[in-house]
Amino acid sequence: MPKKIIRRKHRLSSFQTITLGFAGVILLGALLLMLPISTIAGCVTPFNETLFTATSAVCVTGLVVQDTGSYWSGFGQTIILVLIQIGGLGVITVAASFALLSGRKISLMQRSTMQDAISAPKVGGIVRLTRFILRGTFLIELLGALAMLPVFCHDYGWRGIWMAVFHSISAFCNAGFDILGTESNLYPSLTGYAGSPTINITIMLLIVVGGIGFLTWDDVCENKWRLHRYRMQSKGILVTTGLLILLPAAFFFFTDFSALSTGKRLLASFFQSVTPRTAGYNTVTLSAMSGASQGIMILLMLIGGSPGSTAGGIKTTTLAVLLANTAATFRQRENAQFFGRRIDFSAVKTAATILTMYLTLFFGGAVFISVYEDLTLSACLYETASAVGTVGLTLGITPQLHLPSQIVLIVLMYLGRVGGLTLIYAAFSGKKINGAKLPQEKIMIG
Repeated sequence: MPKKIIRRKHRLSSFQTITLGFAGVILLGALLLMLPISTIAGCVTPFNETLFTATSAVCVTGLVVQDTGSYWSGFGQTIILVLIQIGGLGVITVAASFALLSGRKISLMQRSTMQDAISAPKVGGIVRLTRFILRGTFLIELLGALAMLPVFCHDYGWRGIWMAVFHSISAFCNAGFDILGTESNLYPSLTGYAGSPTINITIMLLIVVGGIGFLTWDDVCENKWRLHRYRMQSKGILVTTGLLILLPAAFFFFTDFSALSTGKRLLASFFQSVTPRTAGYNTVTLSAMSGASQGIMILLMLIGGSPGSTAGGIKTTTLAVLLANTAATFRQRENAQFFGRRIDFSAVKTAATILTMYLTLFFGGAVFISVYEDLTLSACLYETASAVGTVGLTLGITPQLHLPSQIVLIVLMYLGRVGGLTLIYAAFSGKKINGAKLPQEKIMIG
């Protein structure tokens, strides 16, 4: 009697699906950008440059090795914009939206994957939340484009429509890509609109709305002004976000931009406070800012946005949990807490792990680039913070980097968008957890 061969079907975990999904979209985008039709000159772009650009777009970073406006054609810019939209919403959310539009049922496994992709607290209501995300995203991007339309159409005629749409999506997705560059003015970002309240305020609002997170906006829409009914996470995100905008803006106002008028100085201060939260636009020359201001921007880039948003970084909730734990230690409390709620110890442990991982990637990448390229460490720290925080701000050294340094930034952008913990969970999914505990021994701290 022949032996029955039992084959066990291997299913990817949600974390593996997310990781491979992002990698697949990046690879496809890189190949499309290699087509001659993607460039204005009609040439084939080297794979390392298209891979860098596609990674930057899908990971909504904004670091580039070729000026987006003067190098890529309309087709190439469209590919980049689609990659930005997919990266901002998340590969899983986009895939789920196609399933919803086709009328197919979403399986429990797919719902679980969607939950991990958008950092939802529970599987229940995940389809409703996905619909909310899609409707909210396209509505906000449309309003942003309409707000900027008069300014861009005045400056660029009919091409201003494409300008408004591109920058609205790029800003909401916290990508930081711009198409304002010309052959005589490469990598300008929004420096030409430093004095435009319409462009400044619209872009800032899009960045903040995209970076706060879909779960927080769902909470706001559901509970309106009844703040006491908000989740603890939403309260923490809103308070932390507000402080991270106001305090750096005040610092920048008093230390930089003294040559500007009061109105422009105020706009520049707030814009440079908002944009390091993984957006990547700038309205002033960043290299001209003081060293202290550049240091603060590095911290803001590492912190990033909020969970379940279009932004990267260690996230505002990670910062809030670490600060709450510090306050609990000073007050000799057993548990961290805020807003009358106790924070689970596993959240503190996860926050400490995320911070350690980001700092290791940030500093290790900067040291490698500094040694290999023979550049100052401070400038390299700025670039790697921008990459791992998926920001896109630069002091101007990224386009001149050699291939090994570009690969380092590609890896940092990918890890920053997918998340280091997601990669760890993906690598160790299905591994048996050993419940045995080792003997305990005390160690002195501090």
